[in-house]
Order: sequence, then structure tokens, then C-alpha cells
Amino acid sequence: MKLFALNASRAFGEKVAAALGVRLDAHEEREFEDGEHKTRPLVSVRGEDVYIVQSLHGGPDQSPHDKLCRLLFAIATMKENGAARVTAAIPYLAYARKDRQTKPRDPVTSRYMAELFEAVGTDRVMTLEVHNVVAFQNAFRCETVHLDTRRLFAARAAKLAGAGPVVVASPDPGGVKRAQIFREYLEEALGRPVGSAFMEKRRSAGVVSGNLLVGDVADAHVLVIDDLISSGGTMVRAAEACREAGARAAHAFAAHGLFTGDASTAMRNPALASVCISDTVPPFRLVKSVMEEGRIEIVSAAPLFARAIRRLHEGGSINALKEGQD
Repeated sequence: MKLFALNASRAFGEKVAAALGVRLDAHEEREFEDGEHKTRPLVSVRGEDVYIVQSLHGGPDQSPHDKLCRLLFAIATMKENGAARVTAAIPYLAYARKDRQTKPRDPVTSRYMAELFEAVGTDRVMTLEVHNVVAFQNAFRCETVHLDTRRLFAARAAKLAGAGPVVVASPDPGGVKRAQIFREYLEEALGRPVGSAFMEKRRSAGVVSGNLLVGDVADAHVLVIDDLISSGGTMVRAAEACREAGARAAHAFAAHGLFTGDASTAMRNPALASVCISDTVPPFRLVKSVMEEGRIEIVSAAPLFARAIRRLHEGGSINALKEGQD
């Protein structure tokens, strides 16, 4: 097995390597004066099972397109040099939200992404908590591995739940299945019933509306589960609705903290008791004081990726991994 991490995701890749008990394999990324670049492995990959780590969020130094281009070229280079199998390990997959046409003549960018990966010979794409799992799996003709946040957030969620009532909520109808999977996992861990709820949500031209909350949250700790936090508005709406309905506290959980726009202000909203994210996207857009206040906890997804890579390399079960079986 060969494990590479492109420079933009070096820190995350080093955590994955440490969890695997290996070192990252050496590669070169060279920038040319005209803005072009090249990537090549500095070790032989002929006949090897190759894994390349690259998260596709924008910033702080490269755009999603820069990172995508580098990843695609790296995959093609590995195949060119005889790699038996190449897996793209993508902590955050860009364009996963654009999985259908919502306006006339809209693009379906998630499918175009799949076509790009297939075109360079990618054997497998692995990522964490996409917006729509069904759309992700159907877009690709190569093998896909979708990891979720059950194992990442269960311990933190159980601690917040305490001994009183607890409810797992989705901030929109589209995330109900994600919340249900997390609720069932937490229910088994706690050994007692966990309630469910979801928020109404409509989006048009960037404007979000809908304020109906479905589910009983009175006197409960509510855990609001989503795939990502962008500006934070969706999480704040859900947290405020839960508090107005009598919830004791509302806690946000999201795999990816993009924190765009005025997210720093949203994260300070008193309706949100706490926020828990993973490290698939560094929180570089948040103002420093928000991180210093201790309201945001970061749980590393690198050990989960390491376990998944080990299982894939050895022919183990990914489903057993997601269900908590080491």
C-alpha cells in the first residue's frame, strides 16, 4: 500500500498516516512560472494499492478547482506509472450539493465531477458525509465509499445527552435519513429511546424560509445533525425553533465546517449551546475569538479514514466499520 497526501491536505494526511502507523510516501508538487503545475510520486507505485488524500474545500491558499485539478492529475500520474488501484480519499467533496436541477437549464455538477474522476482512471472514491448519499452513489460508475459521522460524534453526543430526554433533529427534510441513522446509533449506545424531529426548509434564490418544527423537543437536549455548516443560518434557525418549542438546549453537529459569510456571528448565537465539527475543512474563515471562546469542538476524522483505508486494503467490511465494529 502507498499513501500520499497532496500539499494542500498534508496536515490531514499526516494524521491519517499516524493512525495507520505508517509514513506518507514522498511526492513532488512543482509550480511553474505561468501557473501550471505537475505532481509525481518519488517512489515506485507499479503494482501498488495507492491512496491519495486531498480535501476539495476552497482556501486558504487554493480554490476547489486548483485542488481538484491537482488531484485528478495525481491520480492519472499514478495510473500512468503502473498503480494497480488508485483510491481518492476526499475528506470534503466539492460540488456534492449540486446533485439535481433546481432551476431551468441548471447543471448537475456532482455528476460532472464523477465523470472527471472516471476519465483519469480512478478506481474508487471515498469521502465523508456528502449532501445526498443516493445521488453520490448513482453519479459514479467506479466504486464509492461513503463514510458518515456516527462514530465521530457519538461520544460527544452521549455526553451532551446526559440522563435526561434527548432528541436528534434534522434542520431540513432532506437530512431526515441522516438524522435517523445517527439517532439509531446513539439510541443503541445510550440504551434508551432517543426522540426525532425535523425542520421545514425552503430555499429560493439563496433565501431560506419555512419555520415549522415537526417533533416533540420539550425539556430535551436537541442534537441538530447536518452534513455541513456554511453560513450557519440553517443551524441557527433550527436551534431557535427548538428553543422556542421548549428544548433545554440545542447542539449543532456537522461533518464539514465551511463557515462562509457571517458564520462567525451565527456561531455566537445564544440559541446554539455548542457546535461540533470534524477537521475535513480547517476553520480558517472563523474569526480567532470564536475559536478561543470554546463553543466549537473539532473531532478529527483522520482515524476514521485510516480505519477505512486499512479495511479496503485488507478486504474488510466498511459497513461493519460504520456500525462501530473495530
